Amino acid sequence: MTYSNVADYRLAARRFLPAFAFAYLEGGAENELTLRRNRAALEALAFEPRVLRDVSTLDTCTTLAGHAAAWPAVVGPTGINGLFRRRAEEALARAARAAGLPFALSTASTSLLEDVRAITDGDLWLQLYVQQDRRIAQNLMARARAAQFSTLMLTVDTPVLGQRDDYARTGFAMPVRWTPRLLWDLSTHPRWLAAVGVYGQPRLVNLSRSARLAAGIDDPMGTRTHRMDQTLNWRDIAWLRQHWHGKILLKGVQSVSDARGAFEHDVDGVVLSNHGGRQLDGARSPLDLLAQTVSEAPRRAEVYVDGGIRRGSDIAKAVALGARGVLLGRAPLYGLAAAGQAGATDVLAMLHKELQTCMRLLGCTELADLTPGLLAMHGVAAREAAATI
Repeated sequence: MTYSNVADYRLAARRFLPAFAFAYLEGGAENELTLRRNRAALEALAFEPRVLRDVSTLDTCTTLAGHAAAWPAVVGPTGINGLFRRRAEEALARAARAAGLPFALSTASTSLLEDVRAITDGDLWLQLYVQQDRRIAQNLMARARAAQFSTLMLTVDTPVLGQRDDYARTGFAMPVRWTPRLLWDLSTHPRWLAAVGVYGQPRLVNLSRSARLAAGIDDPMGTRTHRMDQTLNWRDIAWLRQHWHGKILLKGVQSVSDARGAFEHDVDGVVLSNHGGRQLDGARSPLDLLAQTVSEAPRRAEVYVDGGIRRGSDIAKAVALGARGVLLGRAPLYGLAAAGQAGATDVLAMLHKELQTCMRLLGCTELADLTPGLLAMHGVAAREAAATI
């Protein structure tokens, strides 16, 4: 089958996946206001291209957290990807390496971080959740250091899981609860059963291994060890520095004031993110915070953004507002679910090609040419950008 864009892969993923798995991939919190707001913020921005520019040569290269990247994007982090394909993280890491991008592995991954490192020499980041027993997080960091992961991304927007109504509607749970509805769902998706389901339910293997090694807890499903440490606070950045000597980014920053706090605590960067609309419903789009955050960031700090990236033009808009790069969550997962590693690779190639096309049509030949002046002031983000950058 031929796919022309990410939306085509999304439809194919929906056909392939059982309803519970697609709902986990696609859904947001509560009424999904934040989920829709992420896309609306991108769509509200219009371009004002410059013409009669020599765009015969083009350069999209950049550095992300100090490492070279072919274009301004990071693949992941996303959790429980084993619902979509076997050895999903290895497939995503290979696709990222082929695209010249870093891959961020989730704490809630279903492949061991050592196995992911074994199949790629690409740049790897670890996304970290801190559990109530902090020995687990400390062990995860030690293992990632030993496997030469370069960057730590601490997620800070998840003291508890957001209310996700689709879980109740579709019966999604870890571990799986066998119900007549779920059995019917599985029976009507034979291709998924043959490719994924026959191997059993995915396990949170990194949490399980670190719990066993660090805390003596045998928790193969990772359910008990995935309880978040609700005491985590700004003072714990110093604790993090004791166990991680590389770059540290905070993911899940949702206000300019918290971005300031992050910079004051000497982190290397922030990811403006509302968890893809999956945590607090009603939160602002990260894009609306981007320009002011960039204007207040120290020169050494990097600002990333995620939420609703589906086109190369979305990446161009984020970079024009000052982002160092974007995080790609659902888009490569659509490709992975629909066609395995080849699908994820194709999605990334599509996004890069679209970014290049967009830049040429804007009259830009390098990322530095992407500025707020190329954006029409149809949205708050563009107005703020024009005033602050």
